[in-house]
Amino acid sequence: MKTADLTLYFDGQCPFCLAEITRLRGWNQAGRLAFVDIAEPGFDPTFLGVDMTALDRELHGSTAAGDVLVGIDSMLAAYTLVGKGWFVLPLRVSFLRPPLAYLYRKFARNRYRISALMGYEPVPTCKDGVCSARHPF
Repeated sequence: MKTADLTLYFDGQCPFCLAEITRLRGWNQAGRLAFVDIAEPGFDPTFLGVDMTALDRELHGSTAAGDVLVGIDSMLAAYTLVGKGWFVLPLRVSFLRPPLAYLYRKFARNRYRISALMGYEPVPTCKDGVCSARHPF
């Protein structure tokens, strides 16, 4: 079995994030991406060399070669690997990268509030057959 070129570590409790991962999954016809939900019980990021606080702060990805990509670098790699690099073309422009990275970090820090403002429904969490929506904002 072929190892994915990039594994994305995403927050499956973030409605916007989950929608984007769903879109990437749909475009991932060649299987170049793998996806790991960091909100799953028992997930341990130790093997990545980062802690949960860092993973929760920004999207992380790990390449097949073992390199860890963070924030906009993860997004650029993911969209490029599924043939949608033009979606994130501004991330390739060197003078735009610092302000876009800053804006991304602000977005990521407020992703639950922004998800709600954008009309995304909270992701339900279920345990023992009982489900509830998580509203961390």
